[in-house]
Amino acid sequence: MISVVKGMCLQGLEGVLINVEVDISPGMPCWDVVGLPDTNIRESKERVRTSIKNCGIELSSRRYIINLSPATIRKDGAVLDLAIAVGVLISMEIVKTNNLDTTIFVGELSLNGKLNRVNGILPICIEAAKNGIKRVILPKENTKEAAIVNNIEVIGVDNLNQVIEYLNGRLEVTPEKLDEGDLGLDVLNDLLDYSEVKGHETIKRALEVAAAGGHNCLMIGSPGTGKTMLAKRLPTILPDLSFEEALEITKIHSIAGILNKGNLISKRPFRSPHHTITENGLIGGGRIPRPGEISLAHLGVLFLDELLEFNKNTLEVLRGPLEDRVVNISRVGINITYPCNFMLIASMNPCPCGYYGSKIKECTCTERQRILYRSRLSGPMLDRFDIHIKVPQIDYKKMSDRKGKASCEIKERVNNARKLQQKRYKELSIYSNSELTPGLIEKYCVLTKSTREILNNSIEKLNLSTRAYSKILKVSRTIADLDGRENIETEDVLEAIQYRSLDKI
Repeated sequence: MISVVKGMCLQGLEGVLINVEVDISPGMPCWDVVGLPDTNIRESKERVRTSIKNCGIELSSRRYIINLSPATIRKDGAVLDLAIAVGVLISMEIVKTNNLDTTIFVGELSLNGKLNRVNGILPICIEAAKNGIKRVILPKENTKEAAIVNNIEVIGVDNLNQVIEYLNGRLEVTPEKLDEGDLGLDVLNDLLDYSEVKGHETIKRALEVAAAGGHNCLMIGSPGTGKTMLAKRLPTILPDLSFEEALEITKIHSIAGILNKGNLISKRPFRSPHHTITENGLIGGGRIPRPGEISLAHLGVLFLDELLEFNKNTLEVLRGPLEDRVVNISRVGINITYPCNFMLIASMNPCPCGYYGSKIKECTCTERQRILYRSRLSGPMLDRFDIHIKVPQIDYKKMSDRKGKASCEIKERVNNARKLQQKRYKELSIYSNSELTPGLIEKYCVLTKSTREILNNSIEKLNLSTRAYSKILKVSRTIADLDGRENIETEDVLEAIQYRSLDKI
């Protein structure tokens, strides 16, 4: 008897509907899985066979052929275990049901028949709903995550025996419903606030501009000046997430298997990888391609502390994704694209000892050592930063006891600036000034004749690249938005030029 049930596997952020066809026929006893399976799926026959046996069901010595259709798509992971098991049980007439056309089965089986949690349930359920699927049967641990998706019935079960009883109508399972309390996963400590940072008003202003326009920012300063403290508080002033953005971030974290309790992520991510990270760890990859740090920071912040301690080749792989805002991972027989529209915030010391230009401690480096140290950051990579600014040492004797502006005050201005940008670019597929193309810069960053002359003179004096010229215009547009102005004024351009500290060295 031939049976057909539906399962689903992932390719990048998208789910692919798989028809699991099972045929049990007389012949030499064997279990064959065909249809371009990977090693995990080939091994599933042992998990499925043993779990069925340990559920008290005797398997006959016959020929079992399992076909995964379409056969042209490579399938990976253990997510199809449950679909294969149900297909076998229907062919054996243990499960008797004909109402599975709009049902998918997702889950990994243990040898004792228990259903284990799998990664990527959210994108799987989203794609299933798009394909007209009305019901998903999956591990109990994945039900909270799956319930985020509307218009699909989520049935959570603990083991294979429960699946059999449910499909045969001998067990009732209440579909999972999403509670309002489940909508929210804080990825940031709410205790962090810019009111705790005393002094550094210029730096906080630069980070406010960066947050308002989605600009990349590089901070240069001696150890202990507060670069990391400032960066860690940046997410507290980033604009609020829309539901669509929250869903997109949650999908990526679901695939990576780091989604906490299956809740919808409600705050922009902040990722801070160690400087020993590999290229694959940063941009994604592996035998089975998974999202890297740049994708996990999608619509949030990627913070690279001590930038020049990172391997130079590792930094260079960021150049393409920073421009394209997507990363393509190619492996044999598969090409996967992950989104990576993130803000790059980085910090670095001005020299190997860290105290060049410091008023607190004398620098012990030679000029050659300083040049070699800074050369670890290539010119093209430096040009990817819209803003780079020096972070000075604050004398503790001059620090005021008065707290600085709270994050909520700054965030209100940032939200207002982003709303202006969303309204301006509502007909375009961009959401912030940092995404402006050369053609759009010419259209939306119009300068008066006198302002353009000032900018041109500065470009010639600082010997800036064409990309740096574009960055200054984008940042000027954001500064004007923060002040609620439609037109860019001379003061906006002058402030933007001040945020090009390394160009002046």
